[in-house]
Amino acid sequence: MTQDPTRRSILLATGAAALAVGCSEYGGDDDSGSSSVAASAGQELAKTGDIPVGGGTIFKDEKIVVTQPTKGEFKAFSNICTHQQCPVANVSDGTINCTCHGSKFKITDGSVANPPATKPLAEKQIKVTGDSITLA
Repeated sequence: MTQDPTRRSILLATGAAALAVGCSEYGGDDDSGSSSVAASAGQELAKTGDIPVGGGTIFKDEKIVVTQPTKGEFKAFSNICTHQQCPVANVSDGTINCTCHGSKFKITDGSVANPPATKPLAEKQIKVTGDSITLA
C-alpha cells in the first residue's frame, strides 16, 4: 500500500526546490562578491595604441570602458549601464552601447545619447604615461 503525499510535504518540497533554483541563479558566478578581483590604482589597463581613435575598449574584469574620442585624449567610465545595471556590450559609432535595452552613452563624457538610461556612466580616473594607460 502506498501513501499519498501530504499537503505539508508537497509545500516543503516545492519551497526547497524554489530555494535551490534561486540560490543557483544568484550565488556562485557573481561579479560583486569578495572573490572578484577589484581594479587597483596603478594597474595597467592597456597601451594607448590598443584604444581606437573615435572608439573604445571594454575591460570587463576591471568594469571599465576606456575611450579615445580624439587622438591622444583618453576617457574612462564604468562599464555598468545606469538603466538596469547590465554591463555594456560594445563601443561603436561614437557611443558606448548597452544591448540589454538599447541605451547608448557618448564616448566623450559618458552622457546619455539614447535612452532608456537617464543618467550618464560614472567617470573613472585613469592616468596616461607614455604609451601606458593605468588606473589612477
